[in-house]
Amino acid sequence: MNAVANFFSRLVNRYLPDPLVIAVILTFFTLLLAMAVEGTSFLAATQHWGDGFWDLLEFTMQMAIILLAGYMLAKTPLVDRALDIMISPVSNPRTAIIVATLVGGIGTWLNWGFGLVIGGIVAQKLALHVRGLHYPLAIASAYSGFALYGVGLSGSVPLVIATKGHFLEDQIGIVGLGETIFSPVILTTVALVIVLLPLFNALLHPKRDAEVTEIDPGTVPAAPTEPEAGAERERTFSSWLNDSPVIGIAIGALGMLWVVLHFSNGGSLELNTVNFLFVFLGLLLFARPSRYLATLQDGVRTIAGIVIQYPFYAGIMAILVGSGLMVTIAEGFASAASAESLPLWSFVSGGLINILAPSGGGQWAVQGPVMMETARTLGADVAATAVAVQVGDQWTNMIQPFWILPVLAISKLHLRDVMGYLVLVLVFLGVLFGGAMLTWGYLAA
Repeated sequence: MNAVANFFSRLVNRYLPDPLVIAVILTFFTLLLAMAVEGTSFLAATQHWGDGFWDLLEFTMQMAIILLAGYMLAKTPLVDRALDIMISPVSNPRTAIIVATLVGGIGTWLNWGFGLVIGGIVAQKLALHVRGLHYPLAIASAYSGFALYGVGLSGSVPLVIATKGHFLEDQIGIVGLGETIFSPVILTTVALVIVLLPLFNALLHPKRDAEVTEIDPGTVPAAPTEPEAGAERERTFSSWLNDSPVIGIAIGALGMLWVVLHFSNGGSLELNTVNFLFVFLGLLLFARPSRYLATLQDGVRTIAGIVIQYPFYAGIMAILVGSGLMVTIAEGFASAASAESLPLWSFVSGGLINILAPSGGGQWAVQGPVMMETARTLGADVAATAVAVQVGDQWTNMIQPFWILPVLAISKLHLRDVMGYLVLVLVFLGVLFGGAMLTWGYLAA
């Protein structure tokens, strides 16, 4: 296993460009594909691209905030100490890999934004704590837990089709979570991933010390400290306000009150709610605005990569939708399916489309109607087919740079440092997920 991992790592290090370059290459590839398959003119495809380039601005801001607020929350003294206590018994590199995978996976199942951030931070802490830990593998392992985001409590497709008034309600009705993420097949699949993926990742750890790349402690920002006792410092009314714990505690408590009211009134745990919770819990736990702002300066550096790259994927999505290419791809896979095999083909098509357009909700808006109509025509299970699209989406996220950018920002690593391991994770999860979707299709037929 180590030999295979080393082979892919060397291959990726030699040939894989940076994420921005990949986004540019995918842009031109999608343009050419739309021209070749759909007969779309170059000018029309370019028009689609430019018109849709800013369609993900709201999502980009949400992602920037969840990364920044999650980073800030993890750096609060209370959470920071809690994480240190959690990892303190870990001393073996392979055990550290298992812990990083579990934190990323379980955190993602609870909420994908939370898991994405906390996994990377815990992996970084483990790398500082455990001697001989291969840092790129620790980060890749934490990110691999993101493969559970679509079948967790915040999975976009299951939540959409369980919501009254969703855009496919006339076609498929309301599909409850008991039929999707809490179905026996999905719960079993999640359990297998939680058990087997950490062990698989642990097997990838280099056996020879010469192959291990440990973390550079200098890349990790130090936590802000209180002024030294007796230090000369001008005290003004403004500095008193900046250092007053009353300010942070008061606004943090107000934010927590809103969260309680939100859930008591039947509100759901969606991305904006998570962001709100992270921001005000961070303010509450830091208490002093000056400490919060000092940490914020370090945290801002972690969001630079996503601000400009996400619009490129919005442009690619616009080409796929505007040219009709996404529907053509979905219809091509659907035409080869039977009632039993449709969930498997939905999984494969979802994974393929996700490589070009990594947006679960946006992808479902276009691909969903095609797959649901096919399920109705063939008599296939609607819930299995819908979830299979989501599972395909989360599967190829292992090699699609869109989602890993925040984790790379936290870790200060490059995509090529971790991609060799994620290719192997992709193969492993492909067998597991594909088998689960095929099994579900036959059980439901």
